[in-house]
This record gives sequence, structure tokens and C-alpha cells, in this order.
Amino acid sequence: MSFTIYAAIDLAGGKAVRLWQGQRARSRVVADDPVALARRLVDGGARFLHVVDLDAAFADGENRSIIGRIIAAAGVPVQVGGGVRHRTGFAALVALGAARVVLGTLVVESPEVLTALLAADPERVVVAADARGSRVVTDGWTRDGGEDLAGMAARMRSAGVRHVLVTAVEKDGTGLGPDHTALAQALAAFGSGVIASGGVGSIDDVARLAPLVALGLSGVVVGSLLVDGRATPFDLIRAASAFGVGEVRAPSPEPRAPGGREGK
Repeated sequence: MSFTIYAAIDLAGGKAVRLWQGQRARSRVVADDPVALARRLVDGGARFLHVVDLDAAFADGENRSIIGRIIAAAGVPVQVGGGVRHRTGFAALVALGAARVVLGTLVVESPEVLTALLAADPERVVVAADARGSRVVTDGWTRDGGEDLAGMAARMRSAGVRHVLVTAVEKDGTGLGPDHTALAQALAAFGSGVIASGGVGSIDDVARLAPLVALGLSGVVVGSLLVDGRATPFDLIRAASAFGVGEVRAPSPEPRAPGGREGK
């Protein structure tokens, strides 16, 4: 198995921002130029980016052109989510070059679309299991999704989903550490393929995920710690290398060419 560090960039109003517990009223700008931020993260060792369009998630606009520019400039795979409520939205992000697309509300409201997307390309689909406590929430974390986290995780495994992104809403943006209880519940129900998100505030928080990696945790999304410059992806990769997994997504030793692409 492998373990991936995902460097997160949240977009709102054309800028990179961070929210506290998903609350728009508690938003702060971390970069006026999200594309430059993406390049900085890749230069610091990121080999997978996780981009969320918060405006689309809250049904209050979109940042698709910026997402396209990030994908074009990054030179690494980019996982994109936020407000993908129809198959056309999924297709549009794939057309921009998204390596994976994160689905949340669509999974609850249009399960037949999820089935079709999984049949076409299961590796490209990530299902968001955003949880407040043990309950799944949807619509930009504003509405109860009608089921608990473990139940949803088990249902997604049965449906053929390969990647589930578990975000602990109450931990997100706080730096108070991941929600190990929620992650353990999801892993027990889903197995290998769970990606953690929310609460990573230190390099030690990544190191403390080791017991969950042994249960099948496949990666972790890290936002504030990286965008604020308190650690680099290199630092987190070094911490994760102690897990003993077959591969930790690590920086290439090859030089990167101008414009963000890797040199050949």
C-alpha cells in the first residue's frame, strides 16, 4: 500500500483561504495568488494537491478558471472538489485535467450518477464523507446527510468506491489534531482507501496517524500547516516514511522546469 500527503488549497473569491470548522464567517486569506501558492507547495515537495472550490460548495459562485490554471501550473496530480452536484460538473473538472474529483452532496441526492461514474472510471472518483461528530453533513457542511459515518462508509464500499475522504468538520482548520475516532470508524466500515482531512496542526500529528495507516489509511489532507509555512511537504513526507508503507509519495530528484512542470 502507499500513503499520500495531499497539500490543500481552498478557494474563495479568487483567493486561497482557510476556514475555521467550515464557517465562512471565520475565513482568512492565505494567498492572493492561488497559482503561486500551488507552485510553492510543489516546490516544497507536494506530489498531490487537493483543491476545494468553497464558492461552488456554498452555491455562491465558482473558481473553475483558477482551478484550471492550478492544474496547468502544478505538474502533479490535482484532486478537486466543492459543489460538484451534477455529472456535467464532474466532466468539466476532468476536462480541466483533474486527476480525481471529490463528490459529496451528489452522492446523497443522485446515487445513480455515482453508479455511472464508478462504472466509467472508479479510480477518478472520491466520495466525501464530511462528518460532524458521527453524522454525515452535506451542502457545504450545512445540512444533515441522513446517515452516520460508519453506515455511509460501508455503503460506499459496497457500491465499489475506492477512495473515501473523511473530513472531521469540527477539527477542520483548527490545528487541534485529526479525529482519530471518526477515522477508525470509517476504516472499520470501509477498509483501505480512507483519506483523512481536518485538524493536522503539526508534523507530530502526521506521525501519530501511524496506527491508522496500519488499518488502511491511505493519505492525509493538510492545509494550514503547509500554506502558513510552518512545515513543508518534505517535512511531512519524512514523518510519514516511518510508517513502513510500501510507498510514500515523495519529491522527485529531477529538477523542475520553469512554469511548474517537472524537468525531463
